[in-house]
Amino acid sequence: MVNQSSALDSVFHALADPTRRAVIGRLLSGAAPVKRLAEPFDMGLPAFLKHLAVLEGSGLIRSAKQGRVRTCHLNEARLAEAEGWLSEQRAVWQARTDRLAAFVESQHPQEQRR
Repeated sequence: MVNQSSALDSVFHALADPTRRAVIGRLLSGAAPVKRLAEPFDMGLPAFLKHLAVLEGSGLIRSAKQGRVRTCHLNEARLAEAEGWLSEQRAVWQARTDRLAAFVESQHPQEQRR
């Protein structure tokens, strides 16, 4: 449980930054070389590489070097883990709001007749 929590912490930390979310969004359409991933951002390559290091450290992406080109790939399984956690939380809160609505409706049945 602690390992899973730590893994989720690193994923959500990585996704907390808009630059890293944009990189993930780009990688959803397929693998891309680092240079192409960095093009839309107004920052130097060393700063961009730090963002990639956070993403790679969280397990959201992996990279492979072939010759002089490093290509990044999305780790969809890690993204799915975060999505699964969010779905669980959504289900818990939906059940709570459903129970609250049922309680409120049971306390004020005359308002339902109008």
